[in-house]
Amino acid sequence: MHTVRNTLVVVNSQQSMDLILHRATMIARITQSHLHLLVCNKGNHHTPFLHNLRNDLEQQGFSVSTEQAWYASTHKTIIATQQAQDCSLVIKQHVTDNPLMKALLAPEDWKLLRYCPCPVLMVKSARPWTGGTILAAVDVGSEDVEHRVLHSGIVGHGYDIAQLAGATLHMMSAHPYPMLSASDTMLQLKESIQAYYREQCLRLQQEFLISDDRLHIEEGPPDVMIPYLAHKLEAALTVIGSVARTGLSGALIGNTAEMILDALDSDILVLKPQDILLHLEALAAPPLPATQVDAVAWPYSHHQQRHRERA
Repeated sequence: MHTVRNTLVVVNSQQSMDLILHRATMIARITQSHLHLLVCNKGNHHTPFLHNLRNDLEQQGFSVSTEQAWYASTHKTIIATQQAQDCSLVIKQHVTDNPLMKALLAPEDWKLLRYCPCPVLMVKSARPWTGGTILAAVDVGSEDVEHRVLHSGIVGHGYDIAQLAGATLHMMSAHPYPMLSASDTMLQLKESIQAYYREQCLRLQQEFLISDDRLHIEEGPPDVMIPYLAHKLEAALTVIGSVARTGLSGALIGNTAEMILDALDSDILVLKPQDILLHLEALAAPPLPATQVDAVAWPYSHHQQRHRERA
C-alpha cells in the first residue's frame, strides 16, 4: 500500500459517491497517489459528472484525472484503463449481484477479480478503517513457495494498512473437517489439524507481531468461515488472496474471493500470486520494452519483497 502511486477509481453516476470517494481519498492522503476516475460507459455524456468530481477533489488538494471509456464490457474497460494508466490499485464499489443472474452468468465483479493484474479493493462498507479491525485471511494448508509468498503478501498488506490506519490486525486460516479415513493421521483429529495450522502461522505471527488472541484457526470451508469471522470481529477490511481460476476449473471449484464477495459485510482487498499477476499483465497489454517491465508489475510492499528474496 505504501507504494501505490496511481489509483484507478471506478465511479458510477447512478451510485452515491460518498462511500467510494471516502476510501479513495483516504488512501490517496496516505500514499500521495494520483486518482484516475473512470466511468465505464459509451459516449461522453458523463463529462459534466466527471468534471464536477474532479473540481471537488482538486479543491481538496488531490491530483486527479478523469476518463469515460468502453471496451466491450465493464471488467475489460477497467483492466484496459488500468494498464494504460499504469495503476497499481483499482477501487470499485460492489453492489450485491442478483442471485438468478449470478447463477446464469459470471458477474462483472467476479471477472474483474479474476483477470485484473493488480490488487482490487471492493468497497462495501462505511465502517471506518481508522481504529477498526483489519482481517487477513490465509490458507496455510498450502505450503508451496507461491502460496507462502502470497500469504506473506496478504498479511503484509494487512499489517501495513493497520499501521497506517491505527487499526488492529487479526489473522485467520480455515481448516478442513477431520477425516477418519485420511491416510495422513494428522488429518484424522481436529486437535492435530489445529496444531498444524497454528504451527504454520507461527512465522507470520512473529514477523507481523500478531498475538495468539488475534490468531483465529477456524474449522470449516473458507467461503463460510471468512465472512463469519469478519462479521464477528466487525472487520472494516478483509484482505484475501485469489488464485484467479478461469474456465472449467473456475466454474467447478470457484474462487474464494468471488464466493465471499456478497457474503462479506466489510470492504475486501484481493491480491494474487506474483506469477499470476505477470501472466495476466502479459494477456492484458502488448509487449513492453524491457526498461518498462519493472514499472508495470505490482509494487510489492517491503514485507513481500523480503519474502520474494528469501524464496
